[in-house]
Amino acid sequence: MLATPETPRAALQRLIEERREDYAALSRMLGRNAAYIQQFIKRGTPRRLHEQDRATLARYFGVSETLLGGSDRIAGADLVPVPVLAVHASAGHGANVVGEERLGAVAFDPAWLRRLTKGATDGLSIIRVSGESMAPALADGDEVLVDRRDGAERLRDGIYVLRLDDSLMIKRLARQPQGRRITIGSDNPAFPSWQDVDPARIDILGRVLWYGRTLA
Repeated sequence: MLATPETPRAALQRLIEERREDYAALSRMLGRNAAYIQQFIKRGTPRRLHEQDRATLARYFGVSETLLGGSDRIAGADLVPVPVLAVHASAGHGANVVGEERLGAVAFDPAWLRRLTKGATDGLSIIRVSGESMAPALADGDEVLVDRRDGAERLRDGIYVLRLDDSLMIKRLARQPQGRRITIGSDNPAFPSWQDVDPARIDILGRVLWYGRTLA
Protein backbone atom coordinates (compact mmCIF):
# COMPACT_ATOMS: atom_id res chain seq x y z
CA MET A 1 0.00 0.00 0.00
CA LEU A 2 1.39 3.41 -1.00
CA ALA A 3 1.87 6.00 1.74
CA THR A 4 -0.16 9.20 1.57
CA PRO A 5 2.07 12.09 0.43
CA GLU A 6 3.03 14.52 3.20
CA THR A 7 1.19 17.83 2.97
CA PRO A 8 3.19 21.11 3.06
CA ARG A 9 1.70 21.89 6.50
CA ALA A 10 2.65 18.49 7.87
CA ALA A 11 6.12 18.77 6.36
CA LEU A 12 6.71 22.18 7.92
CA GLN A 13 5.41 20.97 11.30
CA ARG A 14 7.76 17.97 11.13
CA LEU A 15 10.75 20.20 10.28
CA ILE A 16 9.92 22.52 13.16
CA GLU A 17 9.68 19.63 15.60
CA GLU A 18 12.86 17.95 14.33
CA ARG A 19 14.87 21.19 14.58
CA ARG A 20 13.13 22.35 17.76
CA GLU A 21 12.21 25.62 16.13
CA ASP A 22 9.66 28.15 17.33
CA TYR A 23 6.57 29.29 15.40
CA ALA A 24 6.96 32.93 16.42
CA ALA A 25 10.70 33.07 15.68
CA LEU A 26 10.18 31.66 12.19
CA SER A 27 7.34 34.10 11.58
CA ARG A 28 9.53 37.04 12.59
CA MET A 29 12.32 35.74 10.31
CA LEU A 30 9.84 36.08 7.44
CA GLY A 31 8.88 39.59 8.50
CA ARG A 32 5.38 38.41 9.46
CA ASN A 33 3.34 38.70 12.63
CA ALA A 34 4.29 36.22 15.35
CA ALA A 35 1.24 33.97 14.71
CA TYR A 36 1.78 33.60 10.95
CA ILE A 37 3.40 30.14 10.89
CA GLN A 38 1.12 28.72 13.59
CA GLN A 39 -1.98 29.92 11.76
CA PHE A 40 -0.74 28.41 8.50
CA ILE A 41 -0.14 25.01 10.11
CA LYS A 42 -3.03 24.84 12.57
CA ARG A 43 -5.79 26.84 10.85
CA GLY A 44 -4.87 26.62 7.18
CA THR A 45 -4.54 30.41 6.85
CA PRO A 46 -3.13 31.33 4.40
CA ARG A 47 -4.01 28.35 2.22
CA ARG A 48 -0.55 28.42 0.63
CA LEU A 49 2.69 29.99 1.73
CA HIS A 50 3.66 33.10 -0.17
CA GLU A 51 6.34 32.30 -2.76
CA GLN A 52 9.02 34.37 -1.05
CA ASP A 53 8.15 32.93 2.38
CA ARG A 54 8.33 29.41 0.97
CA ALA A 55 11.71 30.09 -0.64
CA THR A 56 13.09 31.54 2.60
CA LEU A 57 11.90 28.58 4.66
CA ALA A 58 13.30 26.11 2.10
CA ARG A 59 16.71 27.79 2.29
CA TYR A 60 16.59 27.90 6.08
CA PHE A 61 15.76 24.21 6.46
CA GLY A 62 17.85 23.12 3.45
CA VAL A 63 15.00 21.35 1.65
CA SER A 64 13.33 21.49 -1.74
CA GLU A 65 10.49 23.96 -2.18
CA THR A 66 8.35 21.07 -3.40
CA LEU A 67 8.20 19.81 0.19
CA LEU A 68 6.53 23.07 1.20
CA GLY A 69 4.12 23.20 -1.72
CA GLY A 70 6.27 24.92 -4.34
CA SER A 71 7.52 24.06 -7.78
CA ASP A 72 10.41 21.69 -8.38
CA ARG A 73 13.22 23.98 -7.28
CA ILE A 74 15.99 23.47 -4.76
CA ALA A 75 16.09 26.01 -1.95
CA GLY A 76 14.39 28.59 -4.14
CA ALA A 77 16.97 28.57 -6.93
CA ASP A 78 16.28 27.82 -10.60
CA LEU A 79 18.18 24.73 -11.69
CA VAL A 80 20.83 24.95 -14.42
CA PRO A 81 20.61 22.21 -17.08
CA VAL A 82 24.00 20.84 -18.14
CA PRO A 83 24.00 18.83 -21.39
CA VAL A 84 25.05 15.17 -21.39
CA LEU A 85 26.96 14.47 -24.60
CA ALA A 86 27.35 11.17 -26.45
CA VAL A 87 31.13 11.44 -26.12
CA HIS A 88 33.49 9.03 -24.38
CA ALA A 89 36.83 10.39 -23.17
CA SER A 90 39.21 7.49 -23.00
CA ALA A 91 41.06 6.77 -19.78
CA GLY A 92 43.09 4.29 -21.80
CA HIS A 93 44.69 4.44 -25.22
CA GLY A 94 42.40 7.05 -26.76
CA ALA A 95 38.93 7.14 -28.29
CA ASN A 96 37.94 8.49 -31.67
CA VAL A 97 35.10 11.03 -31.61
CA VAL A 98 32.57 11.21 -34.41
CA GLY A 99 30.17 13.84 -33.06
CA GLU A 100 28.71 15.45 -29.97
CA GLU A 101 25.11 14.30 -29.96
CA ARG A 102 23.19 15.50 -26.93
CA LEU A 103 21.70 12.64 -24.91
CA GLY A 104 19.88 14.76 -22.35
CA ALA A 105 20.71 17.03 -19.45
CA VAL A 106 21.33 16.97 -15.70
CA ALA A 107 20.04 19.89 -13.61
CA PHE A 108 22.27 21.44 -10.94
CA ASP A 109 21.74 24.03 -8.24
CA PRO A 110 23.50 27.20 -9.50
CA ALA A 111 24.94 27.94 -6.05
CA TRP A 112 26.56 24.49 -6.07
CA LEU A 113 27.99 25.11 -9.55
CA ARG A 114 29.46 28.43 -8.45
CA ARG A 115 31.47 26.57 -5.82
CA LEU A 116 33.10 24.60 -8.64
CA THR A 117 33.66 27.32 -11.21
CA LYS A 118 33.32 31.07 -11.56
CA GLY A 119 32.88 30.75 -15.32
CA ALA A 120 29.67 30.86 -17.33
CA THR A 121 27.61 27.70 -17.02
CA ASP A 122 27.10 27.48 -20.79
CA GLY A 123 30.65 26.15 -20.95
CA LEU A 124 29.77 23.03 -18.95
CA SER A 125 28.99 19.57 -20.28
CA ILE A 126 28.94 15.98 -19.02
CA ILE A 127 30.70 13.12 -20.79
CA ARG A 128 31.52 9.52 -19.91
CA VAL A 129 34.90 8.04 -18.98
CA SER A 130 35.99 4.97 -20.93
CA GLY A 131 38.86 2.84 -19.62
CA GLU A 132 40.85 2.41 -16.39
CA SER A 133 44.02 4.48 -16.86
CA MET A 134 42.81 7.14 -14.41
CA ALA A 135 41.87 4.68 -11.65
CA PRO A 136 41.42 5.05 -8.76
CA ALA A 137 40.53 8.72 -9.30
CA LEU A 138 38.19 7.92 -12.20
CA ALA A 139 36.72 4.56 -13.19
CA ASP A 140 35.33 3.19 -16.43
CA GLY A 141 31.75 4.44 -16.82
CA ASP A 142 32.07 7.50 -14.57
CA GLU A 143 30.32 10.67 -15.69
CA VAL A 144 32.50 13.79 -15.50
CA LEU A 145 31.53 17.46 -15.46
CA VAL A 146 33.83 19.35 -17.83
CA ASP A 147 34.35 23.11 -18.02
CA ARG A 148 35.16 23.79 -21.68
CA ARG A 149 35.98 27.42 -20.87
CA ASP A 150 38.80 26.33 -18.56
CA GLY A 151 41.41 25.02 -20.96
CA ALA A 152 44.84 25.84 -22.31
CA GLU A 153 44.65 29.55 -21.48
CA ARG A 154 44.47 28.82 -17.73
CA LEU A 155 46.35 25.53 -17.69
CA ARG A 156 47.38 24.34 -14.22
CA ASP A 157 47.87 20.95 -12.63
CA GLY A 158 44.68 18.89 -12.78
CA ILE A 159 42.61 16.43 -14.80
CA TYR A 160 41.68 17.51 -18.32
CA VAL A 161 39.93 16.27 -21.42
CA LEU A 162 42.29 16.58 -24.36
CA ARG A 163 42.72 15.54 -27.96
CA LEU A 164 46.06 14.01 -28.97
CA ASP A 165 46.71 12.52 -32.42
CA ASP A 166 42.97 12.57 -33.25
CA SER A 167 42.11 10.62 -30.08
CA LEU A 168 40.11 11.96 -27.14
CA MET A 169 41.65 11.30 -23.74
CA ILE A 170 41.15 12.18 -20.12
CA LYS A 171 44.48 12.56 -18.32
CA ARG A 172 46.21 14.33 -15.48
CA LEU A 173 48.26 17.28 -16.74
CA ALA A 174 51.14 18.85 -14.85
CA ARG A 175 53.24 21.83 -15.85
CA GLN A 176 56.95 21.13 -15.61
CA PRO A 177 58.90 23.41 -13.27
CA GLN A 178 61.23 24.62 -16.00
CA GLY A 179 60.25 25.55 -19.50
CA ARG A 180 56.81 25.37 -21.05
CA ARG A 181 56.51 21.62 -21.43
CA ILE A 182 53.91 19.47 -19.67
CA THR A 183 53.49 15.94 -18.40
CA ILE A 184 50.50 13.85 -19.50
CA GLY A 185 49.93 11.35 -16.73
CA SER A 186 47.88 8.22 -16.06
CA ASP A 187 46.99 7.65 -12.41
CA ASN A 188 47.00 3.90 -12.98
CA PRO A 189 50.67 2.78 -13.13
CA ALA A 190 49.73 -0.01 -15.55
CA PHE A 191 49.19 2.64 -18.24
CA PRO A 192 51.77 4.91 -19.86
CA SER A 193 52.47 8.55 -19.13
CA TRP A 194 54.29 11.04 -21.34
CA GLN A 195 56.99 13.41 -20.11
CA ASP A 196 58.25 16.63 -21.65
CA VAL A 197 55.34 17.10 -24.07
CA ASP A 198 55.07 20.22 -26.21
CA PRO A 199 51.64 21.80 -25.48
CA ALA A 200 51.32 22.59 -29.18
CA ARG A 201 50.88 18.85 -29.83
CA ILE A 202 47.65 18.63 -27.86
CA ASP A 203 44.26 20.30 -27.91
CA ILE A 204 43.05 20.87 -24.35
CA LEU A 205 39.24 20.80 -24.43
CA GLY A 206 38.38 21.46 -20.80
CA ARG A 207 39.08 20.84 -17.14
CA VAL A 208 37.29 18.11 -15.17
CA LEU A 209 35.51 19.66 -12.18
CA TRP A 210 33.50 16.78 -10.70
CA TYR A 211 32.51 13.19 -11.32
CA GLY A 212 29.53 10.96 -10.62
CA ARG A 213 29.58 7.19 -10.26
CA THR A 214 26.94 4.49 -10.28
CA LEU A 215 27.30 2.13 -7.34
CA ALA A 216 27.25 -1.57 -8.16
